[in-house]
Amino acid sequence: MNEFIQEEIRNFKEVFKRIKKKDFSGTSGQAIKNSGYQLSQNLIMKLGSLFFTIIIARMLLPELFGLYSLALATIILFVSFSDLGISSALITFGSKMLGQKNNPKAKAYVKKLLKWKLNLVFLASIILLLSSYFISNIYYNKPIFYALIAGAIYLPLVTLLGFFESLFKVTNNFKYPFIKEVFFQVLRFIFVPLVIFLLLKTNFSNNIFIALIILTISFCYLITNLFLIFFVKRKINFLKIKEIKLNKKESIDLKNFIIPLTTIAFSGVFFGYIDILMLGHFVSAEFISYYGSAFSLVGAAAAIIGFTAMALLPLFSKLKGKSLDDLFKKTRNFTILISFITSIFTYFFAKQIVQIAYGVEYLQAVPILRIFSIIIFVIPIVGLYGSYLISQEKTKTLAFLLISATIINIILNILAINYGLRFGEFEAVLGATFATIISRIIYLMGLILFRK
Repeated sequence: MNEFIQEEIRNFKEVFKRIKKKDFSGTSGQAIKNSGYQLSQNLIMKLGSLFFTIIIARMLLPELFGLYSLALATIILFVSFSDLGISSALITFGSKMLGQKNNPKAKAYVKKLLKWKLNLVFLASIILLLSSYFISNIYYNKPIFYALIAGAIYLPLVTLLGFFESLFKVTNNFKYPFIKEVFFQVLRFIFVPLVIFLLLKTNFSNNIFIALIILTISFCYLITNLFLIFFVKRKINFLKIKEIKLNKKESIDLKNFIIPLTTIAFSGVFFGYIDILMLGHFVSAEFISYYGSAFSLVGAAAAIIGFTAMALLPLFSKLKGKSLDDLFKKTRNFTILISFITSIFTYFFAKQIVQIAYGVEYLQAVPILRIFSIIIFVIPIVGLYGSYLISQEKTKTLAFLLISATIINIILNILAINYGLRFGEFEAVLGATFATIISRIIYLMGLILFRK
């Protein structure tokens, strides 16, 4: 293990040396370059989303922000249905064919997956349109009908942007996805607050107000799509050649690869948003905003701490036996320490954090944030154990645990929210908070158990 650590120290020194000299030649140099772009993109995405949420929460105030959060969570659930692991399959199979210098076959995979993607996008959009009245007026009983209709425009733009981004990663080019993220965040920070500022001076109903915000975000995605398509046409040369059609076996293998990813992707999104979707049925919009604002803060903090898990995935894949266990334990202990400190800090300074981030209008979110401080401790460790299982090719185990935790989460939310409603809407939100924490702890316990 000591030899491994010394080797990794030498590797880190080599990385910093290459970065300082801007030497990205060879396979190692390309890997360093790609990792840098990917890390930067993730940080910009997470921090950008957090600050964007804070800005619009302050502008909209609790009721409108709650309606916006509920509409967006519902739309994102349909967005997840329109991908189902296709982007991951594109990167895996496309990269493999390009690595074998089989460019025609790589294009064939792109065309096949794009066809499946478009079919799923069309189906998801139609289902969203057809169900929007029931979801908004019967299940939620909240004025977000037009927002869900606007979601049928939002959905294909978000999904196709992810597909175009994957095309660059197929060619081992992480620069343009990074540029795309910066471009999109700038657009979103300019146009959405401006539109909200103008809308606040009008007498539009909440229904139309939220729909126009969703359409504005959709416009930002549209411009970003056009921006990325421009570079796809210029930079991705293998798409210009004639493809070789996939045979029956290759198509079947592709489907078999996607199915487990589909389960993980859809269950993961459902697991992440089921609490808000259920609260939407039981409580008023402003209480959803208190829950959403608190979870945004802890989610961002946990995601930043959890970057370690993603960074160590390649190392977990390379190591075996005692070296693997030693590295995992050291990383786990370090993650636990950082997560614990951040969790304690959040608990004791929750009021100051909420007041600085969202303003006095959201002070009711303070007790929720204090309870959610436990999540900051749990999520990074979940990410670490999840990376370990993926590195050991235990994706079926991960899918089973995720589905089980989602079912438990639904049951606990139903029980906790209904019990909390006996005392009031805020107590129902607290019930959902406890249900979310308990289900994630159970998920973590399952990961720990199956790692052994």
